[in-house]
Amino acid sequence: MNSQFKKGVLELIVLLSVNKRDMYGYELVLEVSKVVDVNEGTIYPLLKRLTNENYFETYLKESKEGPSRKYYKITVLGKERLKILKEGWQEFNASVNNFIKENE
Repeated sequence: MNSQFKKGVLELIVLLSVNKRDMYGYELVLEVSKVVDVNEGTIYPLLKRLTNENYFETYLKESKEGPSRKYYKITVLGKERLKILKEGWQEFNASVNNFIKENE
């Protein structure tokens, strides 16, 4: 996938994933990787930004496999942001698909 396409949709995919259920960082890397190829170095700065912008809250939860994990939970503001991004993506996607059809 084109890196610019990926960059443009990554925030939407992360918000959608955490909206489904609270997740910890590496779990999000695995979830997002099902859609686009990403690594921890891409996801963690995005999580930090989304938390700083109050789209996510964090909490620690003990893990059976090691130290406590930091979980991300979407906030009301995050759900509003998700709605805006999702609507924008759907409009953009429809416009591009229509343009492609018209020019084939």
